[in-house]
Amino acid sequence: MPMETTHRHAVGILRREFLQVGFSGLLGLSWPEILAKRARAAAAGAAESPRARSLILVFLTGGLSHLDSFDMKPEAPAGIRGEFRPIDTAVPGIHYCEHLPRLAARADKLAVVRSLAHSYRNHLNATHEILTGHPQPGAFFDKVASRDDYPCYASAVDAIRPRRDGIPSGVLLPTFLMEGPLIWPGQHAGFLGPRHDPWQVRQDPSRPEFGFDGLSLPAGLTLERLDRRKSLLDRLSAARDPLGALVAQAKDPFRDQVERAYTLLLSGQVARAFDLGDEDPHLRDRYGRHMFGQSLLLARRLVEVGVPMVQVNLGRVQTWDTHSANFQSLKHRLLPPTDQGVAALLDDLAARGLLDQTLVIVTGEFGRTPRIGQSTGNVNSRDGRDHWAAVFSAVFAGGGVRGGQMIGQSDKMGAYPASRPYRPADLAATVYQALGIDPATELRDRLDRPIRLCSGEPITPLFEGNTPRG
Repeated sequence: MPMETTHRHAVGILRREFLQVGFSGLLGLSWPEILAKRARAAAAGAAESPRARSLILVFLTGGLSHLDSFDMKPEAPAGIRGEFRPIDTAVPGIHYCEHLPRLAARADKLAVVRSLAHSYRNHLNATHEILTGHPQPGAFFDKVASRDDYPCYASAVDAIRPRRDGIPSGVLLPTFLMEGPLIWPGQHAGFLGPRHDPWQVRQDPSRPEFGFDGLSLPAGLTLERLDRRKSLLDRLSAARDPLGALVAQAKDPFRDQVERAYTLLLSGQVARAFDLGDEDPHLRDRYGRHMFGQSLLLARRLVEVGVPMVQVNLGRVQTWDTHSANFQSLKHRLLPPTDQGVAALLDDLAARGLLDQTLVIVTGEFGRTPRIGQSTGNVNSRDGRDHWAAVFSAVFAGGGVRGGQMIGQSDKMGAYPASRPYRPADLAATVYQALGIDPATELRDRLDRPIRLCSGEPITPLFEGNTPRG
Protein backbone atom coordinates (compact mmCIF):
# COMPACT_ATOMS: atom_id res chain seq x y z
CA MET A 1 0.00 0.00 0.00
CA PRO A 2 1.56 3.36 -0.98
CA MET A 3 2.01 5.91 1.76
CA GLU A 4 -0.65 8.59 1.77
CA THR A 5 1.90 11.29 2.55
CA THR A 6 3.66 10.66 -0.77
CA HIS A 7 0.54 11.25 -2.89
CA ARG A 8 0.81 14.86 -3.94
CA HIS A 9 -1.44 16.95 -6.14
CA ALA A 10 -0.21 19.34 -8.80
CA VAL A 11 -0.26 22.29 -6.42
CA GLY A 12 1.57 20.39 -3.68
CA ILE A 13 -1.44 19.69 -1.44
CA LEU A 14 -1.70 16.38 0.39
CA ARG A 15 -4.84 14.29 0.13
CA ARG A 16 -5.11 14.47 3.91
CA GLU A 17 -5.33 18.28 3.67
CA PHE A 18 -8.40 18.01 1.50
CA LEU A 19 -10.00 15.91 4.22
CA GLN A 20 -9.12 18.58 6.74
CA VAL A 21 -10.93 21.30 4.81
CA GLY A 22 -14.27 20.36 6.27
CA PHE A 23 -12.89 20.78 9.77
CA SER A 24 -10.81 23.91 9.13
CA GLY A 25 -12.94 25.92 11.52
CA LEU A 26 -12.14 23.50 14.32
CA LEU A 27 -8.45 23.66 13.46
CA GLY A 28 -8.40 27.46 13.37
CA LEU A 29 -7.49 27.57 9.66
CA SER A 30 -9.53 28.42 6.60
CA TRP A 31 -8.82 26.79 3.25
CA PRO A 32 -7.50 30.09 1.79
CA GLU A 33 -5.13 30.34 4.76
CA ILE A 34 -3.85 26.82 4.10
CA LEU A 35 -3.28 27.67 0.45
CA ALA A 36 -1.62 30.97 1.34
CA LYS A 37 0.80 29.35 3.78
CA ARG A 38 1.68 26.69 1.21
CA ALA A 39 2.25 29.39 -1.43
CA ARG A 40 4.53 31.40 0.88
CA ALA A 41 6.61 28.33 1.68
CA ALA A 42 6.82 27.32 -1.98
CA ALA A 43 7.88 30.82 -3.04
CA ALA A 44 10.57 30.99 -0.38
CA GLY A 45 11.82 27.51 -1.19
CA ALA A 46 12.01 28.13 -4.93
CA ALA A 47 14.07 31.28 -5.17
CA GLU A 48 15.99 31.68 -8.41
CA SER A 49 19.56 30.59 -9.04
CA PRO A 50 20.72 28.95 -5.80
CA ARG A 51 24.48 28.74 -5.65
CA ALA A 52 24.46 25.66 -3.43
CA ARG A 53 22.24 22.74 -2.55
CA SER A 54 23.90 21.98 0.77
CA LEU A 55 25.85 23.54 3.63
CA ILE A 56 28.53 21.91 5.75
CA LEU A 57 29.20 24.15 8.74
CA VAL A 58 32.42 23.19 10.51
CA PHE A 59 32.03 24.68 13.97
CA LEU A 60 35.13 25.23 16.11
CA THR A 61 33.33 25.34 19.42
CA GLY A 62 35.11 27.55 21.94
CA GLY A 63 36.61 29.96 19.43
CA LEU A 64 39.66 29.65 17.16
CA SER A 65 42.46 32.19 17.61
CA HIS A 66 42.43 34.16 14.37
CA LEU A 67 45.95 35.44 15.05
CA ASP A 68 47.28 31.88 15.17
CA SER A 69 45.56 30.57 12.04
CA PHE A 70 44.32 32.72 9.14
CA ASP A 71 45.05 36.31 10.23
CA MET A 72 48.59 36.21 11.56
CA LYS A 73 50.45 39.36 12.57
CA PRO A 74 54.17 38.58 12.15
CA GLU A 75 55.11 42.26 12.41
CA ALA A 76 53.30 42.77 15.72
CA PRO A 77 55.11 42.70 19.09
CA ALA A 78 55.96 39.26 20.51
CA GLY A 79 53.16 39.47 23.08
CA ILE A 80 50.68 39.60 20.21
CA ARG A 81 52.12 37.70 17.25
CA GLY A 82 52.66 34.50 19.25
CA GLU A 83 54.87 31.49 18.62
CA PHE A 84 53.77 30.39 15.15
CA ARG A 85 55.16 31.57 11.85
CA PRO A 86 53.21 32.20 8.64
CA ILE A 87 53.83 30.06 5.56
CA ASP A 88 53.23 30.63 1.87
CA THR A 89 50.06 29.24 0.34
CA ALA A 90 49.04 28.25 -3.17
CA VAL A 91 48.09 31.89 -3.73
CA PRO A 92 50.96 34.41 -3.86
CA GLY A 93 50.71 37.02 -1.10
CA ILE A 94 48.38 34.96 1.11
CA HIS A 95 49.80 33.30 4.21
CA TYR A 96 48.37 30.85 6.75
CA CYS A 97 49.74 29.39 9.95
CA GLU A 98 52.55 26.86 9.61
CA HIS A 99 50.34 24.22 11.23
CA LEU A 100 47.81 24.42 8.37
CA PRO A 101 49.98 23.18 5.48
CA ARG A 102 47.25 21.19 3.72
CA LEU A 103 44.82 24.09 3.71
CA ALA A 104 47.64 26.39 2.60
CA ALA A 105 48.12 24.13 -0.41
CA ARG A 106 44.40 24.54 -1.20
CA ALA A 107 44.18 28.29 -0.61
CA ASP A 108 43.03 28.74 -4.19
CA LYS A 109 39.76 27.08 -3.11
CA LEU A 110 39.37 29.12 0.10
CA ALA A 111 38.11 32.60 0.86
CA VAL A 112 38.91 33.93 4.34
CA VAL A 113 36.74 36.69 5.80
CA ARG A 114 38.97 38.43 8.38
CA SER A 115 36.59 41.13 9.64
CA LEU A 116 33.73 39.24 11.28
CA ALA A 117 32.62 40.91 14.50
CA HIS A 118 29.89 40.96 17.13
CA SER A 119 29.54 42.02 20.75
CA TYR A 120 29.12 38.80 22.76
CA ARG A 121 32.13 37.42 24.66
CA ASN A 122 30.11 34.66 26.38
CA HIS A 123 30.17 31.26 24.67
CA LEU A 124 26.43 30.64 24.81
CA ASN A 125 25.30 34.06 23.59
CA ALA A 126 27.95 34.09 20.87
CA THR A 127 27.11 30.57 19.70
CA HIS A 128 23.45 31.50 19.32
CA GLU A 129 24.33 34.54 17.22
CA ILE A 130 26.72 32.68 14.92
CA LEU A 131 24.43 29.68 14.40
CA THR A 132 21.21 31.66 13.87
CA GLY A 133 22.29 35.09 12.62
CA HIS A 134 20.39 36.80 15.47
CA PRO A 135 21.27 38.02 18.97
CA GLN A 136 19.85 35.68 21.58
CA PRO A 137 16.53 37.07 22.89
CA GLY A 138 16.96 38.42 26.41
CA ALA A 139 20.63 37.46 26.38
CA PHE A 140 22.52 37.38 29.66
CA PHE A 141 25.64 35.54 30.78
CA ASP A 142 25.27 31.79 30.16
CA LYS A 143 21.64 32.03 29.03
CA VAL A 144 20.79 28.48 28.01
CA ALA A 145 18.77 27.31 25.02
CA SER A 146 15.02 27.92 25.07
CA ARG A 147 12.03 27.88 22.75
CA ASP A 148 12.24 31.67 22.62
CA ASP A 149 15.51 31.42 20.67
CA TYR A 150 15.81 31.94 16.94
CA PRO A 151 16.06 28.80 14.80
CA CYS A 152 19.38 27.45 13.60
CA TYR A 153 19.93 27.37 9.84
CA ALA A 154 18.79 23.77 9.42
CA SER A 155 15.54 24.41 11.28
CA ALA A 156 14.73 27.51 9.27
CA VAL A 157 15.32 25.61 6.04
CA ASP A 158 13.10 22.78 7.29
CA ALA A 159 10.28 25.24 7.98
CA ILE A 160 10.65 26.99 4.63
CA ARG A 161 11.22 23.87 2.56
CA PRO A 162 9.49 20.99 4.37
CA ARG A 163 10.53 17.55 3.20
CA ARG A 164 8.46 14.39 2.88
CA ASP A 165 11.09 12.02 1.52
CA GLY A 166 12.42 10.76 4.85
CA ILE A 167 15.65 12.75 4.62
CA PRO A 168 16.16 15.25 7.47
CA SER A 169 16.79 18.89 6.67
CA GLY A 170 19.62 19.07 9.17
CA VAL A 171 22.04 16.89 11.12
CA LEU A 172 24.34 18.07 13.92
CA LEU A 173 27.25 15.79 14.79
CA PRO A 174 29.14 14.24 16.54
CA THR A 175 28.70 16.10 19.84
CA PHE A 176 25.81 17.85 21.53
CA LEU A 177 26.95 21.16 22.99
CA MET A 178 26.05 20.82 26.64
CA GLU A 179 27.97 21.16 29.90
CA GLY A 180 26.22 20.25 33.14
CA PRO A 181 22.92 22.19 33.12
CA LEU A 182 24.08 24.49 30.32
CA ILE A 183 22.65 23.66 26.90
CA TRP A 184 24.20 25.78 24.18
CA PRO A 185 21.57 27.75 22.21
CA GLY A 186 21.63 27.72 18.43
CA GLN A 187 21.33 23.93 18.14
CA HIS A 188 17.54 23.81 17.89
CA ALA A 189 14.53 25.20 16.06
CA GLY A 190 13.80 27.72 18.83
CA PHE A 191 10.40 29.32 18.40
CA LEU A 192 9.61 27.13 15.38
CA GLY A 193 9.07 24.20 17.74
CA PRO A 194 10.55 20.72 18.15
CA ARG A 195 9.19 19.32 14.90
CA HIS A 196 11.82 21.40 13.07
CA ASP A 197 14.76 20.48 15.33
CA PRO A 198 17.71 19.00 13.42
CA TRP A 199 18.92 15.55 14.25
CA GLN A 200 21.50 15.37 17.02
CA VAL A 201 24.14 12.68 16.58
CA ARG A 202 26.08 12.06 19.79
CA GLN A 203 28.53 9.36 18.77
CA ASP A 204 32.14 9.53 17.63
CA PRO A 205 32.29 8.20 14.04
CA SER A 206 35.92 7.20 14.50
CA ARG A 207 35.03 4.54 17.08
CA PRO A 208 34.67 0.94 15.85
CA GLU A 209 31.20 0.58 17.35
CA PHE A 210 29.85 3.70 15.62
CA GLY A 211 26.51 3.24 13.91
CA PHE A 212 22.95 4.41 13.85
CA ASP A 213 20.99 1.26 14.62
CA GLY A 214 17.83 3.24 15.23
CA LEU A 215 17.63 3.97 11.50
CA SER A 216 17.21 0.35 10.45
CA LEU A 217 14.36 -2.09 10.86
CA PRO A 218 14.62 -4.79 13.56
CA ALA A 219 15.53 -8.28 12.39
CA GLY A 220 12.52 -10.04 10.91
CA LEU A 221 10.49 -6.87 10.36
CA THR A 222 10.09 -6.22 6.63
CA LEU A 223 8.89 -3.02 5.00
CA GLU A 224 5.66 -4.80 4.05
CA ARG A 225 4.95 -5.81 7.67
CA LEU A 226 5.76 -2.30 8.87
CA ASP A 227 3.41 -0.82 6.30
CA ARG A 228 0.59 -3.20 7.33
CA ARG A 229 1.08 -2.31 11.02
CA LYS A 230 0.88 1.40 10.30
CA SER A 231 -2.23 0.97 8.14
CA LEU A 232 -3.92 -1.02 10.89
CA LEU A 233 -3.05 1.63 13.46
CA ASP A 234 -4.52 4.34 11.22
CA ARG A 235 -7.75 2.37 10.68
CA LEU A 236 -8.18 1.67 14.38
CA SER A 237 -7.68 5.34 15.24
CA ALA A 238 -10.19 6.44 12.62
CA ALA A 239 -12.75 3.84 13.66
CA ARG A 240 -12.64 5.00 17.29
CA ASP A 241 -13.36 8.62 16.48
CA PRO A 242 -13.16 9.76 12.85
CA LEU A 243 -13.39 13.48 13.60
CA GLY A 244 -11.22 13.27 16.68
CA ALA A 245 -8.57 11.33 14.76
CA LEU A 246 -8.29 14.06 12.14
CA VAL A 247 -8.06 16.82 14.72
CA ALA A 248 -5.56 14.85 16.81
CA GLN A 249 -3.34 14.19 13.80
CA ALA A 250 -3.27 17.89 13.00
CA LYS A 251 -2.34 18.90 16.55
CA ASP A 252 -0.38 15.99 17.98
CA PRO A 253 3.41 16.47 17.65
CA PHE A 254 3.97 12.81 18.56
CA ARG A 255 1.85 11.76 15.60
CA ASP A 256 3.95 14.01 13.39
CA GLN A 257 7.14 12.41 14.70
CA VAL A 258 5.71 8.94 14.01
CA GLU A 259 4.95 9.92 10.42
CA ARG A 260 8.43 11.32 9.92
CA ALA A 261 10.11 8.29 11.49
CA TYR A 262 8.06 5.96 9.31
CA THR A 263 9.03 7.82 6.14
CA LEU A 264 12.65 7.78 7.27
CA LEU A 265 12.67 4.03 7.80
CA LEU A 266 11.22 3.45 4.36
CA SER A 267 13.81 5.66 2.67
CA GLY A 268 16.86 3.85 4.06
CA GLN A 269 19.25 6.35 2.43
CA VAL A 270 20.26 8.11 5.63
CA ALA A 271 20.87 4.83 7.43
CA ARG A 272 23.27 3.80 4.68
CA ALA A 273 25.15 7.10 5.03
CA PHE A 274 26.01 6.17 8.62
CA ASP A 275 27.63 2.91 7.56
CA LEU A 276 31.21 4.14 7.32
CA GLY A 277 32.37 0.55 7.02
CA ASP A 278 31.58 0.52 3.30
CA GLU A 279 33.85 3.52 2.67
CA ASP A 280 37.25 3.08 1.02
CA PRO A 281 39.74 2.54 3.90
CA HIS A 282 42.35 4.66 2.11
CA LEU A 283 39.91 7.55 1.90
CA ARG A 284 39.13 7.19 5.60
CA ASP A 285 42.86 7.38 6.25
CA ARG A 286 43.11 10.61 4.26
CA TYR A 287 40.45 12.20 6.44
CA GLY A 288 42.24 10.93 9.54
CA ARG A 289 41.16 8.14 11.86
CA HIS A 290 40.09 10.58 14.54
CA MET A 291 36.82 12.22 15.53
CA PHE A 292 37.48 15.35 13.49
CA GLY A 293 38.27 13.52 10.26
CA GLN A 294 35.61 10.83 10.43
CA SER A 295 32.94 13.37 11.35
CA LEU A 296 33.79 15.36 8.24
CA LEU A 297 33.65 12.19 6.17
CA LEU A 298 30.19 11.46 7.60
CA ALA A 299 29.16 15.01 6.66
CA ARG A 300 30.14 14.36 3.05
CA ARG A 301 28.14 11.10 3.05
CA LEU A 302 25.06 12.88 4.43
CA VAL A 303 25.30 15.64 1.84
CA GLU A 304 25.67 12.98 -0.83
CA VAL A 305 22.30 11.40 0.07
CA GLY A 306 20.58 14.78 0.06
CA VAL A 307 20.78 16.21 3.59
CA PRO A 308 20.95 19.97 2.92
CA MET A 309 22.40 21.18 6.24
CA VAL A 310 25.13 19.42 8.23
CA GLN A 311 26.93 20.97 11.20
CA VAL A 312 30.12 19.29 12.37
CA ASN A 313 31.27 20.32 15.84
CA LEU A 314 35.02 19.84 15.93
CA GLY A 315 35.23 18.98 19.59
CA ARG A 316 33.01 19.26 22.61
CA VAL A 317 31.98 22.52 24.23
CA GLN A 318 34.92 24.89 24.61
CA THR A 319 37.41 22.53 22.93
CA TRP A 320 38.96 25.56 21.21
CA ASP A 321 38.71 27.68 24.36
CA THR A 322 42.46 28.09 24.86
CA HIS A 323 42.70 30.09 28.08
CA SER A 324 45.88 28.19 28.83
CA ALA A 325 48.46 26.39 26.67
CA ASN A 326 47.08 28.12 23.59
CA PHE A 327 50.03 27.29 21.38
CA GLN A 328 50.59 23.76 22.62
CA SER A 329 46.91 22.92 22.21
CA LEU A 330 46.72 24.35 18.71
CA LYS A 331 50.01 22.80 17.59
CA HIS A 332 49.48 19.26 18.88
CA ARG A 333 45.75 18.73 19.40
CA LEU A 334 43.61 21.05 17.30
CA LEU A 335 45.11 22.44 14.11
CA PRO A 336 46.63 19.25 12.62
CA PRO A 337 43.45 17.11 12.63
CA THR A 338 41.41 20.09 11.42
CA ASP A 339 43.88 20.76 8.63
CA GLN A 340 43.84 17.12 7.59
CA GLY A 341 40.10 16.62 7.80
CA VAL A 342 38.95 19.81 6.09
CA ALA A 343 41.52 19.42 3.30
CA ALA A 344 40.32 15.85 2.69
CA LEU A 345 36.70 17.04 2.71
CA LEU A 346 37.39 19.65 0.03
CA ASP A 347 39.26 17.14 -2.14
CA ASP A 348 36.57 14.50 -1.70
CA LEU A 349 33.72 16.87 -2.52
CA ALA A 350 35.58 18.10 -5.59
CA ALA A 351 36.35 14.56 -6.80
CA ARG A 352 32.64 13.66 -6.57
CA GLY A 353 31.44 16.81 -8.30
CA LEU A 354 29.85 18.06 -5.08
CA LEU A 355 32.05 21.02 -4.15
CA ASP A 356 30.36 23.49 -6.50
CA GLN A 357 26.99 22.69 -4.95
CA THR A 358 28.14 22.47 -1.32
CA LEU A 359 28.98 25.57 0.69
CA VAL A 360 31.61 24.80 3.34
CA ILE A 361 32.12 27.26 6.23
CA VAL A 362 34.68 26.93 9.01
CA THR A 363 34.22 29.23 12.00
CA GLY A 364 34.06 29.47 15.77
CA GLU A 365 31.74 31.68 17.79
CA PHE A 366 34.47 34.32 18.18
CA GLY A 367 38.26 34.74 18.12
CA ARG A 368 40.86 35.11 20.87
CA THR A 369 42.49 38.11 22.50
CA PRO A 370 45.24 39.84 20.56
CA ARG A 371 47.51 40.03 23.58
CA ILE A 372 48.70 36.72 25.01
CA GLY A 373 47.69 36.37 28.65
CA GLN A 374 45.17 39.22 28.37
CA SER A 375 41.94 38.69 30.32
CA THR A 376 38.53 39.91 29.23
CA GLY A 377 36.89 38.69 32.41
CA ASN A 378 37.97 35.05 32.56
CA VAL A 379 40.82 33.26 34.29
CA ASN A 380 43.56 33.34 31.71
CA SER A 381 47.11 32.01 32.02
CA ARG A 382 50.21 33.71 30.66
CA ASP A 383 50.27 31.36 27.64
CA GLY A 384 46.54 31.60 26.88
CA ARG A 385 44.24 33.83 24.89
CA ASP A 386 40.82 34.87 26.20
CA HIS A 387 37.52 35.38 24.34
CA TRP A 388 37.52 38.11 21.69
CA ALA A 389 34.46 38.98 19.56
CA ALA A 390 35.56 42.40 18.28
CA VAL A 391 37.14 40.76 15.22
CA PHE A 392 37.72 37.19 14.05
CA SER A 393 37.94 35.08 10.90
CA ALA A 394 35.86 32.51 9.03
CA VAL A 395 36.80 30.34 6.05
CA PHE A 396 34.52 29.68 3.06
CA ALA A 397 34.80 27.24 0.16
CA GLY A 398 32.60 25.62 -2.49
CA GLY A 399 29.03 26.61 -3.28
CA GLY A 400 30.08 29.28 -5.77
CA VAL A 401 32.73 30.86 -3.53
CA ARG A 402 35.63 32.41 -5.43
CA GLY A 403 38.68 30.98 -3.74
CA GLY A 404 42.14 32.44 -3.37
CA GLN A 405 41.11 35.63 -1.63
CA MET A 406 41.12 37.40 1.72
CA ILE A 407 38.06 39.54 2.41
CA GLY A 408 38.24 42.35 4.94
CA GLN A 409 41.07 42.89 7.35
CA SER A 410 41.78 43.50 10.99
CA ASP A 411 44.06 46.21 12.32
CA LYS A 412 47.80 45.65 12.76
CA MET A 413 47.24 44.12 16.22
CA GLY A 414 44.36 41.86 15.18
CA ALA A 415 42.10 43.63 17.65
CA TYR A 416 39.43 45.43 15.58
CA PRO A 417 38.23 45.56 11.98
CA ALA A 418 40.30 47.82 9.74
CA SER A 419 37.71 47.48 6.96
CA ARG A 420 33.98 46.94 6.79
CA PRO A 421 32.94 44.61 9.64
CA TYR A 422 30.70 41.67 8.76
CA ARG A 423 28.19 40.55 11.37
CA PRO A 424 26.67 37.14 12.09
CA ALA A 425 23.52 38.42 10.39
CA ASP A 426 25.59 38.87 7.22
CA LEU A 427 26.90 35.33 7.59
CA ALA A 428 23.31 34.10 7.86
CA ALA A 429 22.21 36.12 4.83
CA THR A 430 25.12 34.62 2.89
CA VAL A 431 24.02 31.09 3.83
CA TYR A 432 20.38 31.63 2.91
CA GLN A 433 21.08 33.44 -0.34
CA ALA A 434 23.56 30.74 -1.38
CA LEU A 435 20.79 28.18 -0.86
CA GLY A 436 18.39 30.23 -2.95
CA ILE A 437 16.35 31.51 0.00
CA ASP A 438 15.50 35.20 0.26
CA PRO A 439 16.91 36.51 3.59
CA ALA A 440 13.78 38.70 3.82
CA THR A 441 11.54 35.62 4.04
CA GLU A 442 9.17 35.73 6.99
CA LEU A 443 8.86 32.96 9.56
CA ARG A 444 6.04 32.75 12.11
CA ASP A 445 6.66 32.42 15.82
CA ARG A 446 4.44 30.54 18.29
CA LEU A 447 2.00 33.47 18.40
CA ASP A 448 1.89 33.57 14.59
CA ARG A 449 3.79 36.85 14.51
CA PRO A 450 5.94 37.48 11.42
CA ILE A 451 9.69 37.24 12.05
CA ARG A 452 12.17 38.19 9.34
CA LEU A 453 14.48 35.29 8.54
CA CYS A 454 17.56 37.49 8.56
CA SER A 455 18.39 41.19 8.82
CA GLY A 456 21.88 41.03 7.34
CA GLU A 457 23.30 41.48 3.86
CA PRO A 458 25.12 38.70 1.99
CA ILE A 459 28.92 38.92 1.89
CA THR A 460 28.97 39.51 -1.86
CA PRO A 461 32.78 39.55 -2.37
CA LEU A 462 32.74 35.83 -1.64
CA PHE A 463 31.00 35.20 -4.95
CA GLU A 464 32.09 38.07 -7.17
CA GLY A 465 33.35 36.77 -10.47
CA ASN A 466 31.47 33.48 -10.09
CA THR A 467 28.01 33.01 -11.55
CA PRO A 468 25.26 31.01 -9.83
CA ARG A 469 24.36 27.54 -11.00
CA GLY A 470 21.65 27.41 -13.62
